[in-house]
Amino acid sequence: MITRASGHGATGTAGARITRLRTLLLASVALFSAAALTVSATLAQVSTIQEFIDKPSDAEVASDMLVEADQLVYDFDNDRVSAVGNVQIYYRGFTLEAGRVTLDRKTNRLIAEEGARLVEPTGNIIEAETINLSDNFRDGFISSLRVRTIERTCFAAEKATRSEGETTVFEDGIYTAYPECVGKDGKPPLWRIKAKKIVHKQSEQMVYYEGARLEFWGTPIAYLPFLSHPDPSVKQKSGLLVPSYVHSDELGFGVTIPYHYVIAPNMDVTFAATPLWRQGLFVQGEWRHRTLNGQYSVNAAGIRQRDPGAFSGTSGDRDFRGSVRTLGEFHINPRWKWGWDVTAVTDRGFIKDYSRDNKNDDEAVSSLYLRGIGGRSYFDLSTYKFQVFQEEGTGRDGRLRLNPPAFSPPWRDLQDKQPVVHPVLDYSTVFGKPVAGGELKLGANLTSLTRDTTDAYTVLRKSGGRLTRFRGVSGTFTRTTVEAEWRREIIEPTMGHVVTPFIAFQGDMFNLSNADHNVRRQTRATALTNPAVEPFSNDDAVFRAMPAVGLDYRWPFLISSDWGNQVISPRAQVVSRPDETSIGKLPNEDAQSLVFDDTTLFDRDKFSGFDRTEGGTRANVGLEYNIHAKGGGYISMLAGQSFHLAGRNSYAAPDILNTGIESGLQGDQSDYVGRIYLDTSRGLLLGARGRFDKDDFDPARTELQATAFAGPVVSTVTYAYLRQQPESGILDDREEIQNATNLRIAENWRLFGAVRYDLNDRDVVSDGAGIAYDDEGFSMSLAYAQDRSRFDGDSVDRTIFFRFGLRTIGDGQVSTDKLD
Repeated sequence: MITRASGHGATGTAGARITRLRTLLLASVALFSAAALTVSATLAQVSTIQEFIDKPSDAEVASDMLVEADQLVYDFDNDRVSAVGNVQIYYRGFTLEAGRVTLDRKTNRLIAEEGARLVEPTGNIIEAETINLSDNFRDGFISSLRVRTIERTCFAAEKATRSEGETTVFEDGIYTAYPECVGKDGKPPLWRIKAKKIVHKQSEQMVYYEGARLEFWGTPIAYLPFLSHPDPSVKQKSGLLVPSYVHSDELGFGVTIPYHYVIAPNMDVTFAATPLWRQGLFVQGEWRHRTLNGQYSVNAAGIRQRDPGAFSGTSGDRDFRGSVRTLGEFHINPRWKWGWDVTAVTDRGFIKDYSRDNKNDDEAVSSLYLRGIGGRSYFDLSTYKFQVFQEEGTGRDGRLRLNPPAFSPPWRDLQDKQPVVHPVLDYSTVFGKPVAGGELKLGANLTSLTRDTTDAYTVLRKSGGRLTRFRGVSGTFTRTTVEAEWRREIIEPTMGHVVTPFIAFQGDMFNLSNADHNVRRQTRATALTNPAVEPFSNDDAVFRAMPAVGLDYRWPFLISSDWGNQVISPRAQVVSRPDETSIGKLPNEDAQSLVFDDTTLFDRDKFSGFDRTEGGTRANVGLEYNIHAKGGGYISMLAGQSFHLAGRNSYAAPDILNTGIESGLQGDQSDYVGRIYLDTSRGLLLGARGRFDKDDFDPARTELQATAFAGPVVSTVTYAYLRQQPESGILDDREEIQNATNLRIAENWRLFGAVRYDLNDRDVVSDGAGIAYDDEGFSMSLAYAQDRSRFDGDSVDRTIFFRFGLRTIGDGQVSTDKLD
């Protein structure tokens, strides 16, 4: 019902009613129409309101909106209408909330008071004492405002004006990357920028400051007459990035000045120039481009050194040094993709000397690949080239002390000993439907590579004399492998026996071209005194076939109690095959690493690759025990052993590298292997695994790890032991312990440190410590590290690294290794 008030206005009650209208004026139509719905009698008054609604405006277009208010107050004499009490206006994605909203028809201004709150379509929230806007929300004046953006940043000012629908000027403003301009305790945030004037140009997506100062905890630390940065919503923007500082003996000190240029929304480039006091101008750039089906990048860096002699005795003693790296990946369809990762450097020391991020990399692997993944199949076709960064003449760590006759020493010709793989192909598929009631898996592998120089070393044998091993033979080698495996799991319903019979086959064809004649001569001479050694093949093509048949048996027992469940599972496996052929006659490129432990105990073939394949008849037995406590704890244990039953033991037969000779599998009865894992669910994780001598149970290989979460402390201790393996070139025991600890000393502060200690040499291999601060708007860390594990000519590599970051503003870093 509408009533006349004091002869000047009218009041009506909308009762928190929401109305959808067709309007020409943002607020007037909404408010007057809401009142019109409550009219039931006075036709003259309805006619007056209707005239207001129907009156067109030259500057506006009809649109829909929603209005909600407790009460409407009309002042026809002053041409004003007000909504009072819990006012909410929804218009074109804007939401305006206030205790009172008044539309002045004469000035076309909308004034929101008493806790005004405006939510923009972008999600930004503006809170103020008063919001004075044009009726289309384009321009306005706001007093005592606070703006919280969807990116969790905050602007605040005594007053602000908005013009042209896109430029906001904050007078005596504040900006911070925290969601609140003032903390809960009324104190300022960790950092903020205060300025006499802050200008936000929405069309440019830039924020400009005049008379700015950077404050930490309310204390100014830097005065900046002029400052600008992209607004928080910008993902990338052209302009200068935060500089960083570098310092080292060979380079001197310098400051990196990066510039980021956005070419298009999907294309940008970053340039960086670093004037170095000792070496001159170091420049680098990175190009990035995203396409509809992928992305690629090109990173290049280079310098013409002013003082090459600073790197005397290394590959870096040259005028021009540089590198290029390019990465890319493109999707052909949802299942297929191709890509590349290619690196080229002028010398082996460039990455270590000039890259702050990758200085500890020992090599660069360049590759080109095509990959496909189906529901039950996998395809990978790749080529590889390995580029080592280790300097010539380094790497004499005491393990390979003897120079092999007629071959290059282990510390020379390092790059020529690396193979170029062209290509390696892997394919596997599992049939979707059962075959003879079981699962059938097919696979194939093609590996082709070329090496320029034979990679050889000589060891002293336990029985006396010297024996030369070959990690790689010069020449071109191609192996084609096909394999198939069928298995079927059968569960006996009465007692729960699980029986899995399986049949497998692997066929290989080796093509050998231009093999090192010195390898053939050396292995032939060794075979004369050691009948177990077969000389390297003189044939250009060698064929090999390995069928296998086996049975896997498990009998799990479940013991249930009030405190939890126990599962005891004895397991036995038997695999029968003919003897492995051509051992020692063929190269071994992908089966050099052999670790016999709990993870490989029940593998049908314990070799890591295709170049070697297990032969003879073998039995693997073990017992697994698991406990699941109802309180949340968990224990898993396994112990087992492997037995060679018949035929030739592949792990006792020496190939050109002697893989397997000290693996614990070389006897008819293997070493014992086992593991134990404990999760207390109370902040303590314990794990141990090992291999123990079959005769005296002495440890041959052990790994222990404990991780504890206790209040503010997270600490991990790792112990590792490897018994000497003279036949493989490891002349001494290896034993070390490592620790990494993180201590939270306050809500956002933490101390961290790590140490790696060689127990045999009683020497610290590497260590480091630091302090860090992290919250949602700022991060900082200061770290010091020492590394003595690298055989690159330096006895110890010391580094101090400082990193900091202001969210939405940028980050920077300072590093130095000038510490000697």
